[in-house]
Formats: sequence, structure tokens, C-alpha cells
Amino acid sequence: MEDGKSTGPKAKWWSRPTAGGTTRTAPDEPIPVEDTAPTADVTGATEGHTADVPPQPSAPEPVSYPPAPEPVASVAATQPVAPLHEPDQYSTPPYGGPGPWAPAPPVQRPVPTPAHGTVVPPQYAGTNGAGIPTSPAPGFTPPPPPQQPQPQPTQWLQYDPWGAPRQPLTNPGPPLGADGGRKKNRRGSLLVGAVLLALVAGGIGGGIGAYIERNGGLTQVELPQTGHNSGGRAPDSVAGIAASALPSVVTLHVSGTTESGTGTGFVLDNSGHILTNNHVVAPAGSSGEITVTFSGGETARAEVVGKDSGYDLAVVKVTGVSGLKPLPLGNSDNVQVGDPVVAIGAPFDLSNTVTSGIISAKDRPITAGGEKGDGSDISYVDALQTDAPINPGNSGGPLVDTDAHVIGINSAIRAADSGSSTEGGQAGSIGLGFAIPINQGKRVAEELINTGKATHPVIGVTLDMKYTGDGAKVGTKGAAGKAAVTPDGPGAKAGIKPGDVITEVDGRRVHSGEELIVKIRAHRPGDRLDLGLTRGGKDLSISLTLGSATGT
Repeated sequence: MEDGKSTGPKAKWWSRPTAGGTTRTAPDEPIPVEDTAPTADVTGATEGHTADVPPQPSAPEPVSYPPAPEPVASVAATQPVAPLHEPDQYSTPPYGGPGPWAPAPPVQRPVPTPAHGTVVPPQYAGTNGAGIPTSPAPGFTPPPPPQQPQPQPTQWLQYDPWGAPRQPLTNPGPPLGADGGRKKNRRGSLLVGAVLLALVAGGIGGGIGAYIERNGGLTQVELPQTGHNSGGRAPDSVAGIAASALPSVVTLHVSGTTESGTGTGFVLDNSGHILTNNHVVAPAGSSGEITVTFSGGETARAEVVGKDSGYDLAVVKVTGVSGLKPLPLGNSDNVQVGDPVVAIGAPFDLSNTVTSGIISAKDRPITAGGEKGDGSDISYVDALQTDAPINPGNSGGPLVDTDAHVIGINSAIRAADSGSSTEGGQAGSIGLGFAIPINQGKRVAEELINTGKATHPVIGVTLDMKYTGDGAKVGTKGAAGKAAVTPDGPGAKAGIKPGDVITEVDGRRVHSGEELIVKIRAHRPGDRLDLGLTRGGKDLSISLTLGSATGT
């Protein structure tokens, strides 16, 4: 009988609410057993009653977050579905209603985002609470697949164990399509453009750098410079002295049958006489050739006028030459140590070479020559010493003062390895050069021009050149058995005897026989000398007048 209460089976308290919005019943009410299967028509039930219908698989519903069940106004009638087993009137599991031990829905795991370009398969269907796949609801049309899936970031969904359709917890973003290719193509185009731009910039930079290195910059560089001047120099400067003296200096090229050489000379007068050293013209002999080259480059043949080996001086003459400029002669007696001097010559055939220095010393007794062995070619010079560089080829050139006047004839140098020698050797300058004083050179040059011979002052004694003591010792016998003191000679008339040791000439000390000869030849024949000597341990003083001898 009906008492106003529902007689159908009541829903258990652990059952899951359905979309119909049914009410719960007490858990201890029995479920009546009916002979026929009830229908699922819920429209014929009275208000407050529920139809006793076994659980049916529900249709998949569109996913909505969170799920909001709506009341069902009406449900279309469907065909009755036979239960899998007979209803249990005692509601005993597992044939009764669902209980808390019903199978849990399967665990949903995030689906990884597919790689670029991979086609995404259609989403799988969800399941109900019992893990049974659900089918789409009638009238549900799935959305069409996207034409060109776009890559989207992974979206994590909210897990709902009671949601009817089971969806993956992540939605994979659309894969790369045409836009990804366009981006890749755009990236490649940008890379090619960057490479081309770098190549063009590098080429332009390299060209600019090469231009700057070659031309010193992008603009023309002009350095400041002093304008031209008149070229004048102070007359007492080296440049002024050289400008004044060079036109009078010549270079001599001498060739003979067995040897040749180069030297220097300077013009003495307008007649073409040129003074030089004897050892410069000696290679020509009696049949050699001498060529004179002037500072301007003109050349002329020259002939020997006279020469003297004892003084190491010679005079040659050129003919047919006009515009000669004689070099003024100074006075060597006025020279003081430390005076500036300039040497001009052709060292190693380098014409018009100018060097400068000072007078280092005066009255240096030097000897040069002696290649013949008999002493006939030895020259004795009371020389001026200078530190102006003099080398082979400077021989015969002028040594001039600040007035561009000749004060000496460059004749010899002292080499570091061979001692004193004429410049015919190949030794170089070490700052020890020697010049014949011009006072002696003037006298000898005049005699050579006038007579072709030069005279030597003598005292008429034979010296012992092997004596090693201090001073010049008179020998005990002369050459070829002759007397050591020439009878009726200057020495004999002054009282000099064999064995005497001469120690002074005009008050200046004499240390050797060579030095006595040099001191005597620094004078003219007929000059009067005061000599100091030692005889038997006693010091004596005598005076004599120099005699004359013809040189060779």
C-alpha cells in the first residue's frame, strides 16, 4: 500500500550524485524485487519518488570547469537495458549499488606536448567512475580539428575524479605549422643578411685601413718646413771654410808601370802649380801618368815640376786650364794648440770630403817612408798633429784654419797596428793625423818651382842611429870610412867632436837622432842655431850656422 512515501529502491548514501538531481534514502531500507525490469521513464514518477532503474552508462558531456549539473526537465525514452545480474534484494556488494570500494577512476597523466610538425591525434574519450569508456552524447558534434595547429604552452587542468568525461590533465599546444617554417625561413634570411653585412663592412674597413696605411690618413699630411734661405754661412764656420776652400782643392789619380794611387793637392798660383806629397806622385815614376780632377768635375793632365823625398813634398803643373783659384797660405808659426782646423781631401777616392777638428800638438817629430831600405826615401817632418779625420787619399790635401788659409799639408797618420806611416797604406784614422807645417812647405815648394830641387839644412856630422840613450850621439866614424865630423863643415867650425851627445836645439830638448834631424830641417840653410851638448860628463853650449845640401 502506498502511504505517501516512495516504495522504490532508495539511493545509498555512498552513491555518486547523477545529473538527475535525485534524493538520498536511508541506507537500511530494502530494495524490492520485481518480476519485470522497470523502465527508465522518470517522467511518470510522482514528485518526491525516484524510479528504480539500474545504473546506466551516462553519455559523455562537454567538459566544463568546474562541472555544474543542471536539472533535467525531460529525458527521451530509451530502450530498456538488461542488467548484468539479478538485483540483490539485500544490496550485497558487488551486485548491489556502488560502494566506496568501487573501482577508482584511472589516474590521468599529462600528455607531453608533441614535437614541432607532429600531428596531434584526436583526444581520447573519457571514462566513467568505473573506468568504462563513455560514448559521445546524442547530438554532440566534436569540434573540427584545427587547420594549422599553433604551438601553445602546456596548460595544466584541474583534476576532477567525478567528472564524467575523462580528459588528460594537460592540453598539448598546437604543433608548428606554416608559421614555424616562416620563422625558420625568416631566421635564415636574417643570418644570411648579417653575414653579407659583415663581409661588406669588413671589405670597406680593410680598404680604408689600407688607404690610411699607404697615405698616412684620409687627408693629405703636410709637415711644417722652413723656407729656402740664401745659403750663406759665417765665414769662420766649417761650412763657410769649406765653401771658400773647396774650389782650390784637386784630386790626383796617378798610374805607373807597377802601381797606382790616389791623393789630394791644392792650387798654389794662377800658373797651374799644385802642391802635394811626394809619395802621392811617386808611383808615376818617370813615364807614368797624372790626372788632376777639380772640385767642379773638370779634369786635366799634369806633369811633375819637382819633388823631394826628405820633405815628402812635390809640385805638379797643369796647363790649358783657366779660372784657377789659388788657396791662400797662412803662417804655421801662429798656430796654437786647440785652434780649430778643417781637412779637405779625397779619402779612398771620395773627392771633396771635409772633416774638422783641432790642432792637437805642435812640433811632432815624425818619420815616414823608408821602403827602399837605404834611408834615402825617409822623410823627417816637424809636424802639426790634428784630430781631424785623415785617411788614405787625404795625402797632399790642405789643413786650413778658420780663415780658410793653409797652415799644413796632410801627410801621415798613425795607425793602431803599424805605427807611424805614410797614407799610402790602408790603415784608417784613429784621430792621430800629421801635417807638414806650411812654412816649411812654402820654402820647399818655391825651391821646387824655381830650381826643381830642394835644399836641406845640415850641420855636417854623422849620427849614431843605434844609440839608445837620451839625446843624439855623434858617431865615431862616418859612412864609407869618412870622418864622423865633416872637415870645415858647420859642426866642425862650431867645435863638435865625435862622441858628443847633442841634447838641445834652441833651448828645446832632443831625445833621439831622428828628432835632431827633424829640428834642423825645420829651418832654412843659413839659419843660426844654439846647441846644448854633453862631452865627458860635462854640459856645453855652442852656436853654429846651418849649411846646405841638395835633396833627392
